[in-house]
Amino acid sequence: MSHFSTLKTELRDRQALVEALHDLGCAPLEGAQPVRGYRGQTVTADLAIPQAEGGDIGFRFNAEAGCYELVADLDLWRQPVPIERFLARLTQRYALHTILAASAEEGFQVSQQTNHQDGSIEVVVTRWDG
Repeated sequence: MSHFSTLKTELRDRQALVEALHDLGCAPLEGAQPVRGYRGQTVTADLAIPQAEGGDIGFRFNAEAGCYELVADLDLWRQPVPIERFLARLTQRYALHTILAASAEEGFQVSQQTNHQDGSIEVVVTRWDG
């Protein structure tokens, strides 16, 4: 029998999380959303990525921990990559959006962004003080 699993993350900023999900080709539904699992079972999440055959992916905010948790029925995971790789890619894109937002708040602009073959991302930011 299948069941929902909750995976802890360090994803704290909702906007950066939504942008990172979009980067990965996922269009999350926002607000209280049902996440479907085995035999139509559901749990409620703050962000949900519906999947055609059920086995949706959700993120719900854990106020006690101050971060979002991934919630899904892992027996129904049908993504092209394993859950660990999905979370690694998501975390990388999340970190990029967090850095870009913090840099912009400090008056920096991205002057160069390079995606390397090893999967790393190099960002150069500049700020002109006048």
